[in-house]
Amino acid sequence: MPTWDELFKQGEFQQREPQPLVVEFAQLLKERGARRVLDLGCGTGRHLVSLAKEGFDVYGVDISETALAYARQWLNQEGLAAELKQSDMTALAYPDGFFDAVISIFVIHHGTVESMTKAIAEIYRVLKAGGLALLTFPSTRSYRYGHGQEIEPGTFIPDIGPDAGILHHYSDREELEDLLKRFTILKIELVERTEKIDNQERRHSHWEVVAEKR
Repeated sequence: MPTWDELFKQGEFQQREPQPLVVEFAQLLKERGARRVLDLGCGTGRHLVSLAKEGFDVYGVDISETALAYARQWLNQEGLAAELKQSDMTALAYPDGFFDAVISIFVIHHGTVESMTKAIAEIYRVLKAGGLALLTFPSTRSYRYGHGQEIEPGTFIPDIGPDAGILHHYSDREELEDLLKRFTILKIELVERTEKIDNQERRHSHWEVVAEKR
């Protein structure tokens, strides 16, 4: 099973452009007067850089020191500041109610349901009352669902894709609503597209969620 450090060293997941949903979310945060934002699973820093350029006080957490080193270098090149920490997503070294917002893009699903539950509980804990979370989760409609070794219902070690060998959990809407039951869900949307892979049409499918801490 590969580690995230190994994948980042191989050049995987070093995207430069922010996800459009994060750019849109930043505008919502500005409307609400939010300032302090955590990127949970920040990787090499594309959303840290984007949010810092928008004037937010940004913080990044990732399990990979390789990714964090790349993010630090990029931030320095841009003349931007962020607090970066190496950490597992299930134990965040921040006090209760510290952040106005948390984003976690294609991260939380890399684990079992137990670890996802702990990560979501940590997001809830570190958010202020009324704080927002922007989260994404792969759907059970994704073409990779069911591929590889099944660890538990919905959780697989896939044998295809750029992060083959890394745990993936796939969720349906009912499960997500249960995982996020402590939040008020402001938006939950299924986003899908098709791509030709190995001469076959493959469906990418994921959930985009905006949730508010009650």
